[in-house]
Amino acid sequence: MRPLRFRDIYAQAERPVISFELFPPRTPAGEKTLADALPLLRALRPDFMTCTYGAGGSTRDKTLEIVSRLRELEVEAACHLTCVGSSRDELRILIRRIQDAGIFNIVALRGDPPRGESEFRPAKDGLAHAGELVELIRAEPGGDAMGVAVAGYPETHTEAESPALDLAHLKRKVDAGADVVITQLFFDNADFHRFCQRAVAAGIDAPIVPGLMPIQSSGQIRRITAMCGATIPADLDARLSAAGDDAQLVREIGVEHCIEQTRELCAAGVPGVHFYVLNTARTMTRILGETGLA
Repeated sequence: MRPLRFRDIYAQAERPVISFELFPPRTPAGEKTLADALPLLRALRPDFMTCTYGAGGSTRDKTLEIVSRLRELEVEAACHLTCVGSSRDELRILIRRIQDAGIFNIVALRGDPPRGESEFRPAKDGLAHAGELVELIRAEPGGDAMGVAVAGYPETHTEAESPALDLAHLKRKVDAGADVVITQLFFDNADFHRFCQRAVAAGIDAPIVPGLMPIQSSGQIRRITAMCGATIPADLDARLSAAGDDAQLVREIGVEHCIEQTRELCAAGVPGVHFYVLNTARTMTRILGETGLA
C-alpha cells in the first residue's frame, strides 16, 4: 500500500475526508478496548487515523507501535509529534524513526505542559512553537515530502493573548509548510464557521478541518472542555445536566448532537471531519451510518 500524504488525501477527495484520532492506552483494559475497536473502526473505511502521545513523549513508543499497526491494517496513518521535552536533535531522531516505520504524515503540535506544570517551557535546545516544529520537519531529509497537519482553535487557544494573535500563530504554521489545519473540538458550528472566515481573511489558505468529539460522559466532557477552553452551548449543557447520572442518556445526547454537527458541516462544504473517537467504535458506526459517511 503506497502511503498518501495529507496534501494528496485532501486534494484527491470527492467527498468529505473522514479521519479518526486514537490515543495510546495506559492499562490492560484500555489495550483490550483499543484492540477490539481497531477492526471495527477500519471497517468504517476512514481516509486516515492519527494517534496522540502523552506529555513529554510518555507514550511515544506505544504511539509508534499503534500507528505501525494501522499501516499493517492498510489504513493511512499519522503520528503526532510535539515539542515537549525534546531538543532539536531528539526531534530529528524521532522524525527519522517515524519515516523508518513507513509513516509519512505527522500532526505537528507544540504540546501541553507535562503533568504538574502549568506553563510550557521549551526543552534545552528545544522548540517553543509548533511553527518551528513544522520548519524542522521540512528541513529534514525527506521532510519536504512529508504530510504535515497542525492545530487550529475555533474558540482561540487558552494561552493566546487575543484571537488575532492566535490566528497570526496559525498563519506562521501554515506558511512554514503545514498542509492542513485540524481544529480543536467544539460544539457550536457557528464558532467554526466564524473561525474559517477570519482565517481566510488572514490569508490562511490550507484546508481547515473541523474536529468533533462525541460526548461519552458529562464528567469527562466537562473536564476536557475546562482544560482546552472549548464551550458547551447552553442548550446542550442543560440537556446534559437534566440527564444527570443516566450514562446511556448522556451518550445518546452526545451522539445526536455530533450527528447534527456533522450533517450541517458537510452540507456547508467542509473538506473533511476529524473525529476524536476516544478509542471506541460503536458511536462512530452510528454517526457515520446516520450521516451517510460510512
